[in-house]
Amino acid sequence: MERVIAHSDLNCYYASVEMLRNPRLRDVPMAVCGSRAERHGIVLTANYIAKRRGVKTGMANWEACRVCPGLYTVPPRYSDYLQFSAFVREIYSEYSDRIEAFGIDESWIDLTGCVSSFAQGEKAVHEIRGRVKRELGLTVSIGLSDNKVFAKLGSDMKKPDACTVIPKEKFREIVWPLPVGDLLYVGRATEVKLRSRYIDTIGGLAKTDPDNLKRWFGKVGLVLYAFANGEDRTQVAACGVEPPVKSVGNSHTCPRDLACDQDVKIMIYALSDSVGARLMEYGLKATTVEFSYVNTDLTAHAVRQAKLESPTDISSEIAAAAFKLFKRHYSHWPSPLRKIGVRGCGLVSADLPKQLSLWEDAAQAASKEELERTVNRLRERYGNKIIQRAIMYLDTDLSGVDAKRDHLIHPLGVFRSGAIQI
Repeated sequence: MERVIAHSDLNCYYASVEMLRNPRLRDVPMAVCGSRAERHGIVLTANYIAKRRGVKTGMANWEACRVCPGLYTVPPRYSDYLQFSAFVREIYSEYSDRIEAFGIDESWIDLTGCVSSFAQGEKAVHEIRGRVKRELGLTVSIGLSDNKVFAKLGSDMKKPDACTVIPKEKFREIVWPLPVGDLLYVGRATEVKLRSRYIDTIGGLAKTDPDNLKRWFGKVGLVLYAFANGEDRTQVAACGVEPPVKSVGNSHTCPRDLACDQDVKIMIYALSDSVGARLMEYGLKATTVEFSYVNTDLTAHAVRQAKLESPTDISSEIAAAAFKLFKRHYSHWPSPLRKIGVRGCGLVSADLPKQLSLWEDAAQAASKEELERTVNRLRERYGNKIIQRAIMYLDTDLSGVDAKRDHLIHPLGVFRSGAIQI
């Protein structure tokens, strides 16, 4: 049976929801932006009027206002965006039971078996696009193909409020002339490497010797080769099926620049408390801890990892490993830090048996974990400040960060643009 895969992308989603709330914003350049006061001052999304004047996702607020004088900015309202996202998926669910989210505003919809032919799939996506606009007041761009990669590519080709069809028998003439950077999972660094080898289009990638791609990029090179040749056969997940959690982390733009070890330690504890609590909620432990940083002028950034002696979900152990990474890689302090992150990776089930060392007290380890659970329950019920480490009182600006509560939603476009590393 021929596969019929759609990919939907809600146009300027955050801004579109805000314009529904306040119709007067439809006729002015506007953007949904993070808080300047909390130093999250970047554009999360903008309407098309602002985009035509040069405003881009991931741009700093001040820069957006400079390129677009008179730009109207509003703060994000994530609860509204979640609500409308659920409304949209209700419409999708009337056409298929296999809907896979790709961020809050994008979804794959597997229509295979739900329609009698690829041509009927094309009629279905036009109907979906019309219903979203008519029933919710939002516009959506939809791509239709026989695989997820080309369906995603199609939804990016025409915006706003459009459908793009890439049939299996015509993908070479439609897809191959496109820039290689348009292909899903070809990031900025990969694109630069490909272009340095004169591979500028998706077709050029498709015709490259796969052995060379494997030598240049490892197994990822073979994956990209398959994608460029329309050989993606990954399945669309069924409704309600969540992908396995591969890592748990938080990064935060600090309330002020971090200028000394104490500043970093306070922020690491604030982030590690969230990471440890969420690991416990998921019933997971981390075998590896990752520390990331960005300096004040955005010229230096890095991600560093270290393997732990044994898996953990204890925040103090995660914090100790992250701080050790910081000291190893940034103790010379070439410049203050603007943003840091802590992540637990290499996750395993918390129920797995633990190999104790000769010097480890099993009863003490169990008591430490139970204490951590008690602290998490107290914070969940009464707020993050109900119980804190003594070091947190040395700087209430930094320790006021509640990374777990603030761990909400970020537009994937920001991450893809390179403005934010996660």
